Amino acid sequence: MTLRYWALICLLAFGWGSSFFFNEILLRELGPLWSALGRIGIGALGCWAWIVGRGKSWALPKGVWPFMLLFGAVQYAIPLSVYPLAQQYITSSAAGIVNAMTPIMAVIVTHFWPGGEKVTTGKVIGVVLGFAGIVLLAWPALQGQGESDPLALFLTMLAPLCYGMALNLMRYFEGIDRVLLTAWSATIGAVYLAPLTLSREGFPVITQAETWAALLTIGLVLTSAAFILLYWLIPRIGGMTASTITYLAPISACLLGVYVLNESMFAIQFVGMAVIFSGLLFIDGRLAGVLRKRRAA
Repeated sequence: MTLRYWALICLLAFGWGSSFFFNEILLRELGPLWSALGRIGIGALGCWAWIVGRGKSWALPKGVWPFMLLFGAVQYAIPLSVYPLAQQYITSSAAGIVNAMTPIMAVIVTHFWPGGEKVTTGKVIGVVLGFAGIVLLAWPALQGQGESDPLALFLTMLAPLCYGMALNLMRYFEGIDRVLLTAWSATIGAVYLAPLTLSREGFPVITQAETWAALLTIGLVLTSAAFILLYWLIPRIGGMTASTITYLAPISACLLGVYVLNESMFAIQFVGMAVIFSGLLFIDGRLAGVLRKRRAA
């Protein structure tokens, strides 16, 4: 694979890892629901602008609408609300590490999904390592140290659980343009969130330029543009290589959290992140493949 493609993978990983940093900026002036709604709404507008600019059809097959309505909730409305809600009580770096649990949650959901792939021994090991890593991540908070509330930390795992459901719903959208899928599902997610946001937080008042900058960055760049780039990249590098973004994103979340926002990270939390990464290696089969080759040799 060319250096250009690896550079794009790193760029996407850094961008998505930085979304938790931008949530912290937004929460200085906006409520958590407006932070989520602003990101989803602007992201949807960016995707629609791309579709209109390229002259693509807006139409969807009628049969996918029930799945689309659910997809809009579990891909956008719920998880992108969970993170800013949780980040009132946990650090951005902790949120970034929890997000890495998405493939692990996907394995659990897929096992119970109708027609889904059943877990293998390697994936069971990966799931166990993932949850062990979360416990290590929460350990300082459980001991009364650090800046993250342990209950909020565990509740944040609702977001990767939703993403696991969304990954299984993708099988119902075969043949549908992925940018169109993003535009419709983000729009549906915004429609779900809008009445709740207005009733709970009223109309937002933005007075700081950094809030607007964070909102436009997290909406246009890290939602619409990032997904458009990802869908362009996957056919060229393959889904397995693209999945490395999951490993790299928490790194930028931790770097920005610790060195820009002055958040605390304990040694045991870095161990927890390493344990989660080990679990991801077991789940995607790379570590098992290496071990098999060594045994054969």
